[in-house]
Amino acid sequence: MTSLTKQTIIEKISTKNNCSPSQAKNTLESLLEIVKSTLASGEDIMISGFGKFQVNEKAPRKGRNPATGEDMMLKGRKTVTFKCSGGLRDRINDL
Repeated sequence: MTSLTKQTIIEKISTKNNCSPSQAKNTLESLLEIVKSTLASGEDIMISGFGKFQVNEKAPRKGRNPATGEDMMLKGRKTVTFKCSGGLRDRINDL
């Protein structure tokens, strides 16, 4: 299994849209900045036909320092989850 890198995405956008790699890079960077700032503000992102990025709150919890074995409280934090759309799920599973 290989990963799709940002550079590969830029090349594909450039080829598919017949634009320069610098234009494709600017487009991708703008999209990613919109996604990051929206998620950072706590809003969810729903992309029709693709899926939903959702910000979730994790409560503070007990933890243990593995080096010392000492109990400690871990701070609450935010995480991002992704749930794919039914259409994407079907495409992935070749249905």
